[in-house]
Amino acid sequence: MKFQSSILLLALCTGTTWAGGIYLYEVGTEDVGLAGAGMAARAQDPSVMMTNPAGLSMLKGDQITIGAQALYGDVQYRPQIGADADNVIGWFPGMSAFYSHSINDQLTVGLGLYGNYGLAMDFGHWGLSGPQGNDLGSSLIKNGATMALTFQPSVAYRINDQWSIGASLGINYGYAALTRDTLLGAEEKTSNEDWALNAKLGVLYQYNESTRFGLAYTSATQYNFDLNPSILGQQTLVTQELNAPQQIMFSAFHQLSPRWAVMGNVGWQDWSAYNQNKINGAQVSQQFQDTWHSALGVQYQWNEKLRLNTGVAYDSSFYQDQHNASLALPSGAAWRFGAGAVYQLDKKSSVGLALEYMHVDDATVQNIGPLNGQYDSPQMFFISANYQTQF
Repeated sequence: MKFQSSILLLALCTGTTWAGGIYLYEVGTEDVGLAGAGMAARAQDPSVMMTNPAGLSMLKGDQITIGAQALYGDVQYRPQIGADADNVIGWFPGMSAFYSHSINDQLTVGLGLYGNYGLAMDFGHWGLSGPQGNDLGSSLIKNGATMALTFQPSVAYRINDQWSIGASLGINYGYAALTRDTLLGAEEKTSNEDWALNAKLGVLYQYNESTRFGLAYTSATQYNFDLNPSILGQQTLVTQELNAPQQIMFSAFHQLSPRWAVMGNVGWQDWSAYNQNKINGAQVSQQFQDTWHSALGVQYQWNEKLRLNTGVAYDSSFYQDQHNASLALPSGAAWRFGAGAVYQLDKKSSVGLALEYMHVDDATVQNIGPLNGQYDSPQMFFISANYQTQF
């Protein structure tokens, strides 16, 4: 995939996704091998703060988790007539870092840096040839991006042996850009950045030593981008106002035996709030709907040093009608299948590797005239590695 230089500044900590919308569960941590299952209750490393800050109460001393991943999106757009856009995603790097510190037996604080929201696409030259020899598709959109990077200070407080609460402040940097060709073949671009705040609130209930439940709420985030309205189009949905919706995640974790553990999620994202976005100063309705998430995962302790993970997850589509999708949001109902392993280097340090495959429903675009077409079987592959240590 060809990146603009401004997009590369964010590339290491941002990513793309279509499951449930444009939120990304994968940030290079152990969750990738579990397809995100148990993410609000597992609480085995500091990355739990990304979903449920109350989970930090399970961690002792000082701990650090660093994750890195490469993801490959195979997303082909095929217009009904004219040249295909081929693969509009391709390779994309990502990374994250999380730190936790136990002040005492009751109070734990943490810091996180990650990117789990956005979409970057490169259409190149596509569609019918125009009267000046240029491509009509490139005059609508050549490449575009909407991405965000989050810095997250967090705190967790253990009320008693069973109940813990937590809170986080998300300090979010957002970036939006659109590049296209004019009818005369010249390239024009508009881009802007914005800062926004949001919050996470969580609770963790430890039923016994083997079983715990986590419930977390993430508030909405609103970005306002000052983009050139003459370059934006109603069809692309690279917007001046972008709402990252509120969401709720419930997770459970149960240690069946010293070797086996099971975990799962049920989640909700308020994508109907994404209906109202501002393009060229006007409110535009996109007929989106709320999405639902479910996941199930298993861990197996092979021996003292090796733990194996696997999981499956499902997210419903945020489109009310898959045959009325937006060109710049090839979303749909998505299945995730993950597998991974964590190897204990010594008593305090471990490394992990994980793979995940995600398959997304077809999406048909019908609002751009001669450029109408379809995304056929979009899919994504994740390869991740992580390192965890405590001191």
